[in-house]
Amino acid sequence: MALRPIDNALPTTFERPKKQPKIAVAPLKHDHAPLPSSGDPTVDYVSSDNLKPLLDPQLKILRLVEDLDSKNWTTVCESLNDVRRFALYHSSLLFPTLVKIVSVVAKTMRNPRSALCKTAIMAAADIFNAFGDKLLDPETSHAFDGLLLQLLLKALQDKRFVCEEADRALGSMVGSMTPLPLLQKLKVYVSHKNLRVRAKAAVSLSNCVSKMGLEQMEEFGMAELIEVTADLLNDRLPEARDAARSIATSMYEALTKDTEHKMELWQSFCQSKLPPIHALSILKIVKP
Repeated sequence: MALRPIDNALPTTFERPKKQPKIAVAPLKHDHAPLPSSGDPTVDYVSSDNLKPLLDPQLKILRLVEDLDSKNWTTVCESLNDVRRFALYHSSLLFPTLVKIVSVVAKTMRNPRSALCKTAIMAAADIFNAFGDKLLDPETSHAFDGLLLQLLLKALQDKRFVCEEADRALGSMVGSMTPLPLLQKLKVYVSHKNLRVRAKAAVSLSNCVSKMGLEQMEEFGMAELIEVTADLLNDRLPEARDAARSIATSMYEALTKDTEHKMELWQSFCQSKLPPIHALSILKIVKP
């Protein structure tokens, strides 16, 4: 019988592979400093109450716009706080450049750096409190439109501390302005294609309406106002629907203030201004 060649024979024992010695790897060193976190913890956000007047506002105002356009973000941040100081303590010096300042503040809100964005929003709130209805004048109206849109967009931010600041600024806006002209601005955004913008605009709109009496509502247009309310009541977001309920309640209280037959008047009004299905939805909000 022929023997099988030895080269083809299977080994009778198996050897375990030897473990390779572990080699310690030193961590890589980077020549550049780590990037700052999205929250920019080195930036101090100073409340309006803690801001002090400028020592030399006449000199500072000459470079303010230039410093706001700086490529250095910390310079821009400091300049935004200077804008806030001007608004709080030297508003007459800031007013001649208000259109430019408002436009730059709105532009800075689009910056991806959170520190700049939040400081710009805080500046917007101080500008609202300082100038109020002057921002709705024909000279500044267009710049205000851009600022309002940016605030509504920033109120949707995924960074909570940014969107909360935007909500506060929108509240300052409503509190510092006459409701009727501001309502004219806000009505554009309650029909915005972005449902979250609609919801934020609806909240500000409802806050405006809550400050209005019947005469102002009638000047805006009661029919238009109740139609906007009915549309918001069917919106996809709860925030918009809650705002609609608030608007309807404010309208009901203003319309029926001086009558004993409150529900009869309210029902007659809703049914005369809305399709039956929408009128029924509005009437369900206020219970006798």
